[in-house]
Amino acid sequence: MVTRRWKQRWWFDGRGVEEEVVRLEEGGATIVENERQLQKLLEASQLQLKHKTLDEYAMDTDMIDSDAPMTSPADQIEDARRLLTLAHQLLHQGKPSQALQAVLMFMKGTGGEAAAFEALNRAKEVYMKKKSESKAADELASLFAECAIAEALPSISIAEESPSSNLEPDGGGTSILTESGRKQVMLDAFSDGSSFVCLQCGGLVSNYRKDEHFAFWCCNGDTC
Repeated sequence: MVTRRWKQRWWFDGRGVEEEVVRLEEGGATIVENERQLQKLLEASQLQLKHKTLDEYAMDTDMIDSDAPMTSPADQIEDARRLLTLAHQLLHQGKPSQALQAVLMFMKGTGGEAAAFEALNRAKEVYMKKKSESKAADELASLFAECAIAEALPSISIAEESPSSNLEPDGGGTSILTESGRKQVMLDAFSDGSSFVCLQCGGLVSNYRKDEHFAFWCCNGDTC
């Protein structure tokens, strides 16, 4: 029996993996010992090389991420200010939807999706509360205006008036707007604070012409 031992060296990534193959020759027949073990060793070596390559790639990616400039807190604050300024500009331009998108971008950048969702719910609650308060205030102002006008103006039936009689308030203190069926105009003007009802003549007077009205125009004043 002639026995021959020899070695093969496989190189992977600069590191040698020594594999010993024992071959036995007998009567011209070659028997390969541990063939399965050799195959497994090759597969394991190749798999190790593949995994090492992937690890190196992941390491390179981590290095790239670590080398990338990090956003400083000052830059984040500046970006937030830009987004909020943009939102105000869009709102003044009559683009509320785009303004809302800018605000949501700001919220997502600072607190994520949860913060944006919470801000939307809070804004909705504030809007509904303001809306109900505004409606109640409008109703109260209209009621107050109706009471003031009812106190200032005598209750009379609306009669047919000539075109010339609609130009001035009559001497009895009845408003021309009321007599012509435009009482709602008086209510609106009084409720928005731009005008007032004169308690002497019953006329609807602009706040800017208050002094002139009492000095020159009020029919129940000293000048009439």
